[in-house]
Amino acid sequence: MTWLLVGALTGLLYQPAPASSGVHELTMSMRGGGTMLYAISVPRGYDPQRPVPLVLVLHSGGERIRYYGSSFMKFLALPALDSLHPIMIAPDCPGRDWTDPVAEEAVMALVRQTLDAYPIDARRILVMGYSMGGRGTWFMASRHADVFTAAIPMAASTGNDPLDTLGTMPTYVIHSRADEVVPFGPAEQTARQLIAMGRPVRFQPLDQFTHFEMYRYIDALRLAGRWVADRWNRSTEK
Repeated sequence: MTWLLVGALTGLLYQPAPASSGVHELTMSMRGGGTMLYAISVPRGYDPQRPVPLVLVLHSGGERIRYYGSSFMKFLALPALDSLHPIMIAPDCPGRDWTDPVAEEAVMALVRQTLDAYPIDARRILVMGYSMGGRGTWFMASRHADVFTAAIPMAASTGNDPLDTLGTMPTYVIHSRADEVVPFGPAEQTARQLIAMGRPVRFQPLDQFTHFEMYRYIDALRLAGRWVADRWNRSTEK
């Protein structure tokens, strides 16, 4: 539903796409004024003639340091998901959270810009995040199921999103029983309900990790990435 608007903004927001491997920290102009900081990671051995997956990385809440998305990506997403050899984009949230209309519009414009600038395999577009970013992952996946093909929400609430809009794509949910900020019970219940509905959802409970021990999620996220890759491969073989 936002693609007509995003398409109209592409010319305004476009920036030259870095082709060299590594993490590049950039700035994107937003409609109505203002800018959004973001980072893009180009994988080693990047070939502009070869389609690659795209991963949208949504950072957690907390202190909004400059290029927080970049730090979050380098800290958690890159070590865990490098086996996908993806282009990764990690914006700094420009609104109160990822469900803010301003943030949604800017993030989806960034996705569109990246799709236009790089040879992205449209069958392999993942959104992932932790805590506030995990909430944003549920939100973005439910509202833009025509774009994303997999989701990994971690330590996250589904907010007020209707159950029937969730888990429509391969979704790997990770949550710790010891989470003292986002309760484990509702997250497990939602995942079990979606699985019972026949949705392509996997739930991975963790033990003993508090909400602020985000670094302990790396191994689980690595498994989630492999699971997503397997689902992608199955879908392309049909």
